[in-house]
Amino acid sequence: MTQAQMQMVAELEVEMMSDMYRRMTSACQDKCVSKTFKEAELTKGEAVCLDRCVAKYLDVHDKLGKRLTNMSQGDEAALQKIAAETPPAAKS
Repeated sequence: MTQAQMQMVAELEVEMMSDMYRRMTSACQDKCVSKTFKEAELTKGEAVCLDRCVAKYLDVHDKLGKRLTNMSQGDEAALQKIAAETPPAAKS
């Protein structure tokens, strides 16, 4: 992998993580924090809700990432198997 490709992959990863963080923040805030603020600090209930929401969001994100990686590796292995089984005359 070239330096330019590595830079592009790194930038894409940062962009994806920023998007995930933005979505998580929005979803958990909408779920756990009232739209009408009565006090400057989070209540205990809001804090607990946010902790659980973030933990669940990150857990699902991790599981989904692992699942997609496994699927991608399986697809790649299947393509390699097909390529290996294809007779040389059929390859063009």
